[in-house]
Amino acid sequence: MKVLRDTGIMFQRQMAPTLRNPLFFLVFGMMQPVLYLVLFGPLLSGMPGPLGADPMQWFVPGMLCMLAVFATAFAGFGLLPEMQAGVHERLLAAPVSRVALLLGRVLRDVLVLIAQALVVIAGAAAFGVQVSIPGALAGLLLLAVLGVGLGTLSYLLAMALKVPFKFSGALQAVIMPLILLSGVMLPMDLAPGWLYALSRINPVSHVVDAERALFNGGFAVSEIGLGAGVAVAVAALALALGARSMRRLNA
Repeated sequence: MKVLRDTGIMFQRQMAPTLRNPLFFLVFGMMQPVLYLVLFGPLLSGMPGPLGADPMQWFVPGMLCMLAVFATAFAGFGLLPEMQAGVHERLLAAPVSRVALLLGRVLRDVLVLIAQALVVIAGAAAFGVQVSIPGALAGLLLLAVLGVGLGTLSYLLAMALKVPFKFSGALQAVIMPLILLSGVMLPMDLAPGWLYALSRINPVSHVVDAERALFNGGFAVSEIGLGAGVAVAVAALALALGARSMRRLNA
C-alpha cells in the first residue's frame, strides 16, 4: 500500500508541470509522428497496402507505435536536470518508496502518451481513416504497456550515464535501429532475408504488427497475442530492473 500511495504522490508531482503547460507536452511530443503522417503519408497515396487495403490504414498504427517509442524512450531527459541539481538525491533521502519515485514518473509519461495518441487517432479519423473503436482502445492499452517498459528503461539509462551528451548518444544508437527495423514506415516483408530476420528480434516490430491488427478491427490474429506478450515481457523486465536499481541507489 505504501508503494501505491507514494506512487500517487510522485505522479501528482510529475503531473504538475504538465498540467501548467499541457499544450507544450502534447504538441512537441507529437511532432515526429505527425510530420511523418503529413509529409510521408501522402507518398503512399495510390499504393496498395500490404493486404490491398488503404495504405493509411496500415501507416497510422505504425505512427502510433513510433509515437510510443519517442514519447517514452526520451523520458530520461526529464530526470537529468534533477540529478544535476541534486533534486533526485534529496528525493532518494525522503521517506518515500524508491520504486514509487520511478513509477510516478513512468505513469505520467504513459498518460501523456495516451493523450497524444488520442489526438493522432482523432486527426486520422477526421481525414477518412477508418478506426475500429474496440481495436483502438485495445491498441492504446498495448501502447501503454510498451510505454511502461521503454520509459522505465529510459530512466535507468539516464541514471546510469548521468550526463546529457552521453545519454543522447546512447539513446540515438538504440532508438534508430528499433525504429528502422520495426516496419513502421515500410513493410519488413519486402526486406531481404537477413534484414527481415533482424526485424523479428526487434520487440517493437511485434507490437507494430499487433497494433495494425487491432487498429483494423482484428481480435483473433496471432500477431496480437505475440505483440501483447512481447510488450508485457519488456515492461515486466524493465520494472524488475528498475525496482532493483532504485533500491540499490545511494542517497
